[in-house]
Amino acid sequence: MEEIQTPNEATENDEGSSTSHIFIIKVTTNKEDRALELISDKVHKKDLGIHSLARPHGLRGYIFLEANDRDSAEDAAYNLPYVKGIIGKTVSYEEIKNMLEPVMEEINIEKGDIVEIIGEPFKKEKAKVIRVDKGKGEAVVTLLAAVVPIPVTVKLDNVKVIRREKEEDEEDDDSDDNNDLGKRSEEKMKDDTPLGDAPNISLGGDDFDQPSGGLVPDDY
Repeated sequence: MEEIQTPNEATENDEGSSTSHIFIIKVTTNKEDRALELISDKVHKKDLGIHSLARPHGLRGYIFLEANDRDSAEDAAYNLPYVKGIIGKTVSYEEIKNMLEPVMEEINIEKGDIVEIIGEPFKKEKAKVIRVDKGKGEAVVTLLAAVVPIPVTVKLDNVKVIRREKEEDEEDDDSDDNNDLGKRSEEKMKDDTPLGDAPNISLGGDDFDQPSGGLVPDDY
C-alpha cells in the first residue's frame, strides 16, 4: 500500500468548509500497483487535492483514493493506463478500515516445516524452513527445487505451511507400528500351522497296483 498522506475520517480542505471523500478506483486486475504508481506520479506533478492512495493486500481490481471532491479524484485518475474509472458511490473510512488495518494473527511456522511461498519472486515454490525470526516477521528457507541449497529470507506472511516435521514423524511411527503388527501376525500364523505336521495320505497301496477307490470301468 502506498500513502500520500494518512487517510483521515474528516479532512478539511483549504477553505475549511468540507470534508474529504474516499473514492473507489476501478483498475485492471493484476495491474493495481502500476495504476497506483501512475496516479501518485500525476498527483505529485500537478499538486492535485488528493490526500491518500491505498491498495489493500488481497483486493484485486480496485484501489482507494481520498480526495477533497470528485473533480479532484477524476483529475487524478483521468486518461491513465490501467485505470478504468471511478465507482459512483463513495465509502467511509469505517467501511474499509478492516482492509487498511488488518488484525495481526499469530503465524505458526517452525524450523523444519515444509512451506509454499505465496509471494514473489519465488511464488509457488516449495521450501524448508531453517530459521524463524518472529521479531522481524521473517523466515530463512531453502528452496527444495534448487540444486544447491541457498538460504533465502522471506516474510512470514508470504509463506504457508504445507507439511510439518512432527506430522512426518507421526506417519513414520504409524507405518512402523503397522509393519510390526504385520510381522506378529505372520509369526502367529506360522505357529498355528507349522510345516511338516500334515497327516500322511495313502494313495491306494504301496505298489499303486490296486485302485484307491472311486469309479472303475465296470461301473459304466
